[in-house]
Amino acid sequence: MKIKDAMSRNVKIASPTTTLKDIAALMCDCDTGFIPVAEDDRLVGTVTDRDIVVRAVADGKDVRTTEVCSVMSEHVAWCYEDQDIEEAADCMAEKQVRRLAVLNRDKRLVGVISLGDIAERTHHRPMVGQALEGVSRPSGASRQM
Repeated sequence: MKIKDAMSRNVKIASPTTTLKDIAALMCDCDTGFIPVAEDDRLVGTVTDRDIVVRAVADGKDVRTTEVCSVMSEHVAWCYEDQDIEEAADCMAEKQVRRLAVLNRDKRLVGVISLGDIAERTHHRPMVGQALEGVSRPSGASRQM
C-alpha cells in the first residue's frame, strides 16, 4: 500500500507568524495536535500541542503574542506520497515521531500520515507494533513521571 492511500489530505497549514493562541484554536477546530508550518509555499516546520505546552506555556510565554516560529520544530520528518507505507512506519520508528508530513515529488505538502492512519487503514499489526515500539523508545534523556 502506498502512503497516498492512507494519509490525511485535508491538512490545515499555519504561517510562522501565526500566534500560538490561533494555532491552539485551529488544533481544537480540526481535532488535531499537529499543524504543518509553511512559508512561501514551502514547509518550514511543524508545531504540536506539546510544543506549545513545553516550549511556550512552561516558559511563561504569552500565547496571545508569541508566534509559532519561536516554538515550532524546524527539522521536519517527511516522506513522499508514492512511497510504501512500510517506509513511513520505519521512518516514524527511526525518528520517534507519530506523524509525518507527506510531500509530492515537487516537495510540496500534500498531506500528513499518522501512526493511527497506518493502524486504521492497513490492519498490519506487526508493522504498527514495531513503529509504535520505536516511537515510544526512550530517546536517551531521562523521563520522569
